Amino acid sequence: MPDQWRYRGQTIGSEQIEFLREFIRQHPASSRWKLSRQLCEALGWKQANGALRDVVCRGLLLMLERAGQIELPPVRRHIRGQRRTGWPRPEAVLIDTTPLAMPLQALGPVEIQPVRRTADEPLFHSLLEQYHYLGYEQPVGEHLKYLVWAQGRPIACLAWSSAPRHLASRDRFIGWSGEARRRNIRFLAYNTRFLVLPWVAVPHLASHLLGRMARRLSEDWERVYGHPIYWLETFVDPERFRGTCYRAANWVVLGRTTGRGKDDQTHRPNRSIKEVLAFPLTRRFRELLQQG
Repeated sequence: MPDQWRYRGQTIGSEQIEFLREFIRQHPASSRWKLSRQLCEALGWKQANGALRDVVCRGLLLMLERAGQIELPPVRRHIRGQRRTGWPRPEAVLIDTTPLAMPLQALGPVEIQPVRRTADEPLFHSLLEQYHYLGYEQPVGEHLKYLVWAQGRPIACLAWSSAPRHLASRDRFIGWSGEARRRNIRFLAYNTRFLVLPWVAVPHLASHLLGRMARRLSEDWERVYGHPIYWLETFVDPERFRGTCYRAANWVVLGRTTGRGKDDQTHRPNRSIKEVLAFPLTRRFRELLQQG
């Protein structure tokens, strides 16, 4: 049995585990959900916008329980969507699928609408589930969702979330230390989904949308989460796509993933290898991401 445990880049030693055991003993009436929130309050585990980091805390507690290091209260109720397998798939929404083929200049005004926690969020989920080859997955952590509208119809979807903690080609390009990465990974946003609906054939639309997102995403992120974004990144499957729209929007190809995934224990590829592309939002990105 190891003396230390690792979770989301943090080391948990015997003293921290003993603290958790005592904290659980001092709160015998708390459910797992309440216990994680009480622990966040006690330790000051909060996001930049003041929200408790209770999802991360629950993940840590579950990992330590499965390892036999702590004993959590019994599960009192199963919350729908707590596991990916239990999350109901988005329902199909009927929309106008008449082909939309024209030059970008003829499309008219293009509106990029944030839809997280709005009435249009189910439409966003449904479009990704129906028309994106990866489907829709509920993100965990900081994330924003956007629907793009033109001529009174949705034409595209973009989803952004917290960036992967470890990415060799990106980390080399930035040149930050492990400690700087742990401090500043929150200033990176990962483009998890980008869908132009299949009946929309408007040349240069995709790169146009990426350019507009680069100009507004940091401000939107700071409004919701209390901190800006300095760097955008994404993965492209070269067996399916060339990433032309990203390259046209001046994104930089940094290299390729190892194909091993974040939970790999074998050091052998177990999934498809992706190209890593990035777009710094400021010329000072290295300075900002390397500082304390």
